[in-house]
Amino acid sequence: MQIDDSLIQYSLSNGLRVMLKPIRTAPIVSSWVWYGVGSRNETPGKTGVSHWVEHMQFKGTANRSASDMDHAIARVGGMWNAFTSNDFTTYFETLPANSLDLALELEADRMQNSLFDPSEVETERTVILSEREGSENEPRWQLAEAVNQVSFRHHPYRNEVIGSKEDLLALTRDDLFGHYQNHYQPQNALLCIAGDLDPDTTKDRVQQFFGEIDGKPTTPNQPKAETDLPELRKVELSGPGETTYLQIAYRSPKADDEDFFAFTILDSLLAGPSSLNMFGSGGVGNRTSRLYLNLIETEFAVSMSGGLNASIDPTTYDLHLTLHPSRTPEELLARMDEQLGLISEGKISQDELDKAIKQARALFAYGSDNITNQAFWMGYSHVFADYSWFTYYIERLKQVSHEDVSRVAQHYLDPSHRVIGIYRPEEA
Repeated sequence: MQIDDSLIQYSLSNGLRVMLKPIRTAPIVSSWVWYGVGSRNETPGKTGVSHWVEHMQFKGTANRSASDMDHAIARVGGMWNAFTSNDFTTYFETLPANSLDLALELEADRMQNSLFDPSEVETERTVILSEREGSENEPRWQLAEAVNQVSFRHHPYRNEVIGSKEDLLALTRDDLFGHYQNHYQPQNALLCIAGDLDPDTTKDRVQQFFGEIDGKPTTPNQPKAETDLPELRKVELSGPGETTYLQIAYRSPKADDEDFFAFTILDSLLAGPSSLNMFGSGGVGNRTSRLYLNLIETEFAVSMSGGLNASIDPTTYDLHLTLHPSRTPEELLARMDEQLGLISEGKISQDELDKAIKQARALFAYGSDNITNQAFWMGYSHVFADYSWFTYYIERLKQVSHEDVSRVAQHYLDPSHRVIGIYRPEEA
């Protein structure tokens, strides 16, 4: 991919931060607007408000109806979408380079003119409640919510991004519109554009569409981080089905902690590397990972995966396991703990470490190989650090040693500080 080394970063007078990255491989651009608000910033009684506001941003503005916006993107052959996470809300368009004005116009319009029509609010309430109820029918989703609730004492990471059913029923149009007005401000936003662009021309277009938006200071709620898990907790659920699922949660470091990179290799070694990107064009399997070889191939479990997330505050590292019908949860946990103990003791071969690093690097490269992903990383790395986090990521992985992996395993994978969740089928 031909990338101009001169990443351009500047701010408008209203506080909007802008990043431009010329990439000359194809006549397309990807434009992202990132807002520094997500479920992490929500307060009790208002869970789910960030996600719901994201939905409302597709319902029309004073200048364009919902169908007008959608058809405008479709006519030029582009794609657009949005995501709400714990740490951010983001909106993007990837489209032909000569249609960049359309993306800028839409996002500048949505930053200040969204309607939040009361009837649309009620329609979307039904949609989101149905989305949540559909998830509640899935045992693994039930288990994840239950484990998450006890993995944090107070931090909003304990809540599902979609929000609780009680809050979704209680939130009002004024709650949503107030959240929008408070947080969808230039000073709380970052605009990232990558692709076939001329920097000077693009600067002029950004100024034209965003420069006249009046901004006001915004101060999203900043929760106190939780660095340690409570002492050992167990959560047991039962319900329909024939399968037993386990989820084991450990505390994991925040993304800008030096331990995060050693933990990335630990994750790769244990369960296969976790993908941090959204639009990668490749993948890395987990069949050579320590837990696959010792849990799946020995028929203690029938499936296994790990989950490491890059986050502003310390969060959880979760191992998801599907029990083999011939085993008990206790047998599976004992087998798993045996492997975790060996890694904590430093019993890792050089070949195993090299393979884990190689796989983590490969997965990261797959997640950086197109223009949409390049623009994604420009904003995503700024959520919890800065762009150098992305540019030096592979180098920092290469520096991880045996001692780093075993030290991180000892510290974070403490069997006396974790949450063990088990979903048992009612027949059992």
